[in-house]
This record gives sequence, C-alpha cells and structure tokens, in this order.
Amino acid sequence: MNIFNKTRLLFSFFLTITSFCAFSQANVFKVTLDAGHGDHDFGAVYSGRIEKNIALAIVLKVGKILELNPNVNVIYTRKTDVFVDLVERANIANRANSNIFVSIHCNANKKTAAYGTETYVMGLSKTASNLEVAKNENSVITLEKDYKQKYDGFDPNSPESQISMNLMQEEYLDNSISLASKIEENFGKLGKTLRQGGVKQAGFMVLHKAYMPRVLVETGFISNPTEGEYLNSEEGQEEIARAIAQAILSYKREYFGSGTPEVAEVKPAKDTSTPAKPKAAPAVKKGTFFKVQLIASIKNTPLEAKNFKGLNNVTMLYENNIYKYFYQETSDYQTAQKYLQEAKSKGYGASFLVATKDGEKINIQDAIK
Repeated sequence: MNIFNKTRLLFSFFLTITSFCAFSQANVFKVTLDAGHGDHDFGAVYSGRIEKNIALAIVLKVGKILELNPNVNVIYTRKTDVFVDLVERANIANRANSNIFVSIHCNANKKTAAYGTETYVMGLSKTASNLEVAKNENSVITLEKDYKQKYDGFDPNSPESQISMNLMQEEYLDNSISLASKIEENFGKLGKTLRQGGVKQAGFMVLHKAYMPRVLVETGFISNPTEGEYLNSEEGQEEIARAIAQAILSYKREYFGSGTPEVAEVKPAKDTSTPAKPKAAPAVKKGTFFKVQLIASIKNTPLEAKNFKGLNNVTMLYENNIYKYFYQETSDYQTAQKYLQEAKSKGYGASFLVATKDGEKINIQDAIK
C-alpha cells in the first residue's frame, strides 16, 4: 500500500471515529439531580429524622442507578452536606444544558397523620396545601445573603408572591407533567408502603429558574412516624430511588429513544380497583405521522398565526387540563425535521417532534423505523 492510500485510510478512520464520538455525545441524556437543603439548612427535622440527609441519600442512590447507563450523564447540585443557593441549583442544570431537572425533598406537616408522596411541576396554584408546601421549600432563600435583591423582591411568606410567580417556560410543562406522572405511577406500585399523592402544581423557586422539564419530588412525610422511619431506612431509600430512576429512564426512552438498559421492575401492589368501563373509540387517522409540539399551556389560545409567531397550520389538543399546541403534520420524517427547525427559528427553542400511529402516540424512534 502506497503512502497516499495509507494516508487516505487513516483519514477515513479518523473521520469515522470523530463521527461516532459526535453521535455518541449528541445522544447523551443529561439529568441534573438536586438534593434539597444542606449544611446549616436542615429542612424538616422530626425525631432525629433530618430531611437534608434523607434527600441526599436518595439522590446518590438514584444517580448510582442512572450511571449504569453510558448514555446517561448525571449532574449533581450537591454530593455532600453543603449549602447551595436555590438559584445556583437551577443554574447548575442550565449550564450543563440538562434534559431534565429533578429536585428531591421530604414533606412535613404539623398533623403527623399526613402521609404520601407528591410530585410537583412548576405552575400557578391557589390551593392552600400546595402553597404551604411551596412556602416551606422556598423559605430557604432567607438563609441566603441579599436574597430580596437576588430574587427580585420575592417573599416566601407571602401568598401573593407565590401566586404571582409567572410560568415563564410553559413549553416545558407537558414534559414536566409526563415525568412527574411516571414518578408518581412508580410510587403507586410500591403499594401501601407509599401512598401515591399525584402530580400537583406550585411555585417553587428552584424550579422557576430551571429552563428545561423539571419536577420537585416530595418523597413522603418525614413528620409521619411510620412513613418517616421508612424514608430514613436504607430499604426505603433504595425502593424510592429505584422508583424515581426507573421513571427517569422510562421518560428517556419515550422522548429520546432506546439505548437504556432495563432497571429491575418496581413491583406493583395487588390491584383491587374496579376496572374502568371501556370508552367508545374515536375516529382515528390511519398511518404514522409526525407533528411539532410547540408548547403546552394552561391557557386556551386562539389558533391564529399572530398568536404563534406567524406560524400557520397550528392545531390544539386539550388533555389532562393542559392545552397542547402542534405545528404541521406529515408522514415524512425529513419534512418533519424541517418543520421543527422552522419552529425553533421562530423562537420555540423547546419545541420537539411527536409521533402517532393510527391515532396513538408512539416513541419517535419507533416511528422513524
């Protein structure tokens, strides 16, 4: 082999390796895990059970499971007993360009009989119980220097401040609800060990500043003697961590494709509920189609181009009390990619493709195949 052919072969090999590395990097799913509280901020404390320690232990266990997957990159806001400002926690996720942000806490209530999990997404809520949870978690900012200047005059003790927090990134709401639902569903599979409290909305400052799908998990009530001991136990923390990790990996598979090894299944409790009555199937459009999801919102917006930055052919689906807005529809994936780039160029930076087959939502990777 002459020198020219050798050089050409080496160059081709270099390009192959470079392309492979670039492809692998592009397919890395980034997860920022946030253990609530830390250092002098103990969080809730009941009978020797300390929220900051339990949250950290669960986060480290979730991260350990996720790190078994080479396509998942885990970023931690803290891995030790240190204090991190709320806004810095969000900034860590923003700087890493994370795909999701998961903040883990323990709940507490003066009524020690209260128990169960709750997973929150960023939103506006006037529900007293939701406001109280947000108030408790947001109160940590008073431990930060110059917090009123840093948080634009936000007062964690004021209901008006809680309600006035705008849902700045509504385009992330749909994905946040999807992730939160998967977490709560897995908690429900633990049966009587943890009561599934459901997905809720509230104005958490740590979520407010994170520009990606994000959730805050209240893993249970540390104030409840029985549930508190479960949260404080190695077995309880392992089960909770596995439920959260499996939900994250399920979310990754749905929105970012396969390449994720299975995690041991969260064992479901025995189902004693009454089966729901079947509903009449609506007429569906046969075939596989791609659409661009622009935004998910709590507001019903008229489908006019002026309301969607000049984009025409916008449709809406009302689902789970959320309005989802879509741009275009095509059976050709390459055309769908062009529509996606057009949406992004108009300012919908968080828009993404969704796929349906015979009217049912399917994994985008399966649709491409």
